[in-house]
Amino acid sequence: MIDADELLPAERIRQAVVAGDVTQLHRGDQHAAEGDQFTIDDMLFEVTTVREEQLGDLTEEDAQAEGSENLAAYRKRIERTHDITWDETDTTVLHEFEQVD
Repeated sequence: MIDADELLPAERIRQAVVAGDVTQLHRGDQHAAEGDQFTIDDMLFEVTTVREEQLGDLTEEDAQAEGSENLAAYRKRIERTHDITWDETDTTVLHEFEQVD
């Protein structure tokens, strides 16, 4: 069992996971392994996929799975939140998760 705060650092993100609006999160480095589980509000989730990707590989579907309207909005949010310039070759780590019944 991992601490949800380690993978999902903001309360807003954790609540979006509970609501089903966020089903994955890209982070600068690995924060969980496949099979790790975490709880939010007594709901159990399991990390199903962890892999390194480049920012240029992200899709509209990825952006929506992270709670953004589209890839342009996601890119803008990432640049603003992390005070970076989007570089298609920068690496990131995908963490996908799902609720466990």
